[in-house]
Amino acid sequence: MRLFAAVPLPRAQADELARVVDRLARVPGADQLRWTSRPAWHFTLAFMGEVGEELLPELHERLARAAHRTEAFPLRLHGGGHFGRRALWVGAAGGLDELRLLAERADAAARRSGVAMDEHRRYQAHLTIARARVDTDLRPFVDALAPFEGARWQVPELALVRSRLPASGVPGEQPRYETVGAWPLGGAG
Repeated sequence: MRLFAAVPLPRAQADELARVVDRLARVPGADQLRWTSRPAWHFTLAFMGEVGEELLPELHERLARAAHRTEAFPLRLHGGGHFGRRALWVGAAGGLDELRLLAERADAAARRSGVAMDEHRRYQAHLTIARARVDTDLRPFVDALAPFEGARWQVPELALVRSRLPASGVPGEQPRYETVGAWPLGGAG
């Protein structure tokens, strides 16, 4: 199954982001973007790709340990940016050091469980909100996101999420996400 470790976005913050995305959808050129849907809103910590069922018990155990070793921390949505000319994202502020540490621990948990991970690179907190099929000038959207300061929340858990890619061939169909495991952070109860 196709898996990744993530910090889910709470409902109140998803509502807040939905209002921002609605405004961005009125920026000239917005019709050239494919906007991600609310179920896709999360901070990916470690993308694992295809993971065999036989690795799941150890992966669950190691992710639980990683969560337990990490204290709950504050986070908020903040500003935005882009990767190249094809991906638009919202950033984060607050406990970024803790978020990076949790990402490092989730990555290490996957590696030690036998998951073949891509080359390791420095974690950059981002939540993808839109993608373009062709090179697009995303600067107007980044400029519109610049003043965005979301409400703070306390990150309570580490989640393991299964991603099911679209298979129907219907244009605009989005991946489906299912949480297959969640572990409270050390300071979250």
